[in-house]
Amino acid sequence: MSPRDVTEALLRRWYVLLLVFLLTAAGAYRVVNPAPEYVSSAVVVLKPPATGSQPNQLTNLQPPLAALSYGVIQQLESPAGRKELDSAGVRGAYQLIPRNSGTSATPQYLIPSMQVQARRSDPAAADTAVRRIIDVYSRHVAATQSAEGVPDKALITASVLVAPGATPVQGDKARALAGTALLGGFTGILGALWYDRYALRRRKPKETSPDPLRRTDGIPATG
Repeated sequence: MSPRDVTEALLRRWYVLLLVFLLTAAGAYRVVNPAPEYVSSAVVVLKPPATGSQPNQLTNLQPPLAALSYGVIQQLESPAGRKELDSAGVRGAYQLIPRNSGTSATPQYLIPSMQVQARRSDPAAADTAVRRIIDVYSRHVAATQSAEGVPDKALITASVLVAPGATPVQGDKARALAGTALLGGFTGILGALWYDRYALRRRKPKETSPDPLRRTDGIPATG
């Protein structure tokens, strides 16, 4: 199609462009006035039992603790774990992020810590969701050790390093508006051109089809 053909098609299907423009304007309004959203974040670490040689538990973090932490995270991310979190009242978006502070030699979760995040429309609800996830995580850590018969003096415990704190989610409205306008313009032009070709294809057979009551030899058809 030449530029002239495209321009004529868009002019013929101006109502398609108008419809897409209205939908784009509605989307732009949502972008400029988004619903409030908050993300709450906390950091949990597994600590070994205090000993005489290592009274500070945070200085005795070992890779096996990280393996235990990651194993519990996998349990919570399984279908059964998600169902358990749902039963505990955790509904909505959340993330369990193992924090990796290893090196090229030890890249797999050397430090047994986990970041918990939850997004909600209310800051208190976001904090509550994070606390519930931490409670379920701590129960799994205790249950794993109980199943192995670990004595009380040697128990690994889950400790909150950074308490849950909700902050508003800040988006880039200028970039969102630009993206909405670009998507709306692209969709409007493609939609108008497609509908124009579709309408012309449907009309063309009707214009070229012969009259069933007219004979080609000039004698009117009977009946």
